[in-house]
Amino acid sequence: MKSHLLSVFLFLFILFQVTEISAQSSIYNPHKAFDPLFDSQSGTVYRSADGQPGPGYWSNRTNYHITARLDTVQKSVSADETITYINNSPDKLFFLWILLPQNRFEKSSRSAAISGQLFNPKRFVGGFDIRSADIALDGNFVRANYIITDTRMQVRLPKPLAGNGGIIKIRIRYNFKIAPYGNGRSGWMTTKDGSIFEVAQWFPRMAVYDDLEGWNVLPFLGAGEFYLDYGNYDILINVPANQIVASSGSLQNPDKVLTLTTLHRLNKARKSNKTVVIRSEDDIHNPLSRPSQKGRLVWHFTMKNSRDFSWASSKAFLWDAAKVNLPDHKTTLAMALYPEVSAGKNAWDRATEYLKYSIEIFSKQWFPYPYPTATTVGGPVGGMEYPGIVFCSWRAKNPSLWMVTNHEIGHTWFPMIVGSNERKDAWMDEGFNTFIDIYATREFNHGEFAPKSDHEYNPSGGSPARGIVPLLLNKKAPPVVSFADAIPRQLSHPISYYKTALGLVMLREYILGHNRFDYAFRTYIKRWAYKHPSPEDFFRTINNASGENLNWFWKGWFIKKWTLDQAVSHVGYVHNDPAQGALITIENNNQLVMPVTLEIIQANGDSTRVNLPVEIWENSGKYTFKFPSKVPLIKVMVDPDKMLPDVNDKNNVWITGNSEK
Repeated sequence: MKSHLLSVFLFLFILFQVTEISAQSSIYNPHKAFDPLFDSQSGTVYRSADGQPGPGYWSNRTNYHITARLDTVQKSVSADETITYINNSPDKLFFLWILLPQNRFEKSSRSAAISGQLFNPKRFVGGFDIRSADIALDGNFVRANYIITDTRMQVRLPKPLAGNGGIIKIRIRYNFKIAPYGNGRSGWMTTKDGSIFEVAQWFPRMAVYDDLEGWNVLPFLGAGEFYLDYGNYDILINVPANQIVASSGSLQNPDKVLTLTTLHRLNKARKSNKTVVIRSEDDIHNPLSRPSQKGRLVWHFTMKNSRDFSWASSKAFLWDAAKVNLPDHKTTLAMALYPEVSAGKNAWDRATEYLKYSIEIFSKQWFPYPYPTATTVGGPVGGMEYPGIVFCSWRAKNPSLWMVTNHEIGHTWFPMIVGSNERKDAWMDEGFNTFIDIYATREFNHGEFAPKSDHEYNPSGGSPARGIVPLLLNKKAPPVVSFADAIPRQLSHPISYYKTALGLVMLREYILGHNRFDYAFRTYIKRWAYKHPSPEDFFRTINNASGENLNWFWKGWFIKKWTLDQAVSHVGYVHNDPAQGALITIENNNQLVMPVTLEIIQANGDSTRVNLPVEIWENSGKYTFKFPSKVPLIKVMVDPDKMLPDVNDKNNVWITGNSEK
């Protein structure tokens, strides 16, 4: 890999640099590294041994019909929700679990206790107020027998829900107060032109029942995000008539909630590669820019095959849009809505541009963007993703606005398309997304926001890969594969985002190469689009599609927290005669293994690269090979490009005159 690509990684990583370092070394054990029992379970009818969904794979479906009303005075939402749950599993279900994410804000919530805010008198207290809950198994609604525990509701059924397509409807009437300032991944803020409301985790939704664990009911504590089934959404949002609603999905009644002028501008934007102003600063103060300034309007949105739905509303929104070009000559519409205070040529005036090109890059490289629109909203939430809509900080400017926009819309691919479990495996969405961000940043506008050199983002010198060494040596850092909420907050970004991303960068640039990695990674996305992969499904897919047994890498980098220390330990000559060839000994001192690249410089000035496979470490931590030299060697260096996170680079170089280094 070119070092400037890893520079992007370092730029991201140093924002969350971990400074606590403790020395670590271990005696290398080949059997641990090349463990024959790692991932030794056979495939099942649901998940095949090669990492693809099996012939009997299933996932349940959930469709939502919600009528919601925004109270801009009380800063609250009230709603009437009907859930249609389809049990595609082969199992009878005697009870259901429903997630209540707003209950994170309850007075005695587990989240408050975990975060140390339980007795903070200034913290926001809220949660769902469930006014009624009914179920219909045979067409008629009856009162549900349910119990609420923190962020979960269990509905105990009068008779089991049949498998293989059994259907039940659940109707819930509820309301809640919106947390201020972007707390809890949604919120509201005040601007000079009116309040902005970003509404997320706003409806009770079904927990996932899968073939791995049954019901997935880990509580919502804050760090672990979401694990949701796919389904269709039919949403009606009742807001004051002077407000603009941005939402997941496709607007079904534009003629009822938008003026002819606004519709004309939107049609123009659908054909334009350049940003088109839909709602200007003048429009905010012009009553004629809205169908009505009095009363209320209902915005009707639908979305198909989505795992979530979110929206925002304000009378203060400026609004821009442009066409997004997708593979196979398809298009979608990119939109940015933000307050006047966020406008500016180095700020939100470019938000639509950033959104458009991020989607185009990701769609070309990995998998086509699937939704009818894409929207970024400038408001109180610093950065949060939902299908078809993302929330980014109203304060963000270049390059931070590019980075947050690129990252949040990147979550379309992980976990909106590839529906991994964020409660358990944050690395499978945050880390994969950070990985694709690195390459998108290099590509956007000829690298406008990419680092120009390693030194630019590492003033102390050294390579980006070496920049993660303090994290690897931090005794408090858990392995990548850890429950999201079990990772200390100050380490969540370094581990879930950046260690994961660096691992994939090493796979692409050092271990597999672009062709094999890209084919395998695309295969994973295509296989598990709109399904629920496990870590093992990812590992097995990459192994099989790339043609490599990478279990040594999955175990060392993701499952364990092993470190790498490659060394050039000795250089000699056959019969002490340089003309008969050099004998070079290298060692793997710690438990993590990697292929080896050596640079060998001879006295005549010739420089040679030698690439050795990882299998040299299968029998021993010491490897000696004969190099066909004719003259003395003056230098031998392991990992000359500093591609690897070697925790001790003092032993990486042998120089003539030293028998050992």
